Parts: sequence; structure tokens; C-alpha cells
Amino acid sequence: MLPKRKFSIQVKRIYEFPSPDDGYRILVDRLWPRGIQKDDAKINLWLKEIAPSNSLRKWFSHDPEKWEEFKQRHCKELDQQENLIDELMQHTITGKVTLLFSAKKESQNNTVALWEYFLGRS
Repeated sequence: MLPKRKFSIQVKRIYEFPSPDDGYRILVDRLWPRGIQKDDAKINLWLKEIAPSNSLRKWFSHDPEKWEEFKQRHCKELDQQENLIDELMQHTITGKVTLLFSAKKESQNNTVALWEYFLGRS
């Protein structure tokens, strides 16, 4: 396990234009975003295994009333994926990382939950 430290992570919709300020771009959705060509995505890594399980994703269905419980359940899943968390954190050592998502709701999605998970580990 990596030691706790500060890191630079931001979240961004994959539908926004890529920017040099994005740093290392990681898509953290289980499904490929609709309407995005792989060549146009400008991602460095697609880490779909770190996204919520299909059953959790379907249960949540972006229902705002389920948000808090979704975060708790997703954190439990992330606790079981230490190797993926370490892999993701390794990318923050050399610079900024942008976690990309495709959800319409920018404040309540799996990437925000993942970002909050990292904040709790720093």
C-alpha cells in the first residue's frame, strides 16, 4: 500500500474538450461513453475495473435519493481493489491526473465518489 500523501486529481466530463492542464487522463467508467470515438477521447488509460460493479451501477441508476448509500457501497467495493487504487495513485506521483466520466449529473456520479474516496485516504 502506498503511503498517504497529497496528490493532484480533478474530475471532468469526457465530453468536454481535452486540455493540456488535464495531465494524465483516465476514464473510470465501466461502459465506454456514447458518441465518443476512441481516437477522439484523448485518454491515457481506461480503468473500467475501478468503476462500480454492474449490479451497483444499475441499482444506483443516478437516483439522487440513493447517492449517500451509493457512495458507501462504492467505497466498500474500492476497499477490495487495493491494487487498482495503488495503480491509480501511482499516476499522481508525476503530476496531475484527470478522472473522466460520462454521466450527465456532474455532482453525483461514480467519479465524484472515487475522488472523495481518494480525499479520505490523503
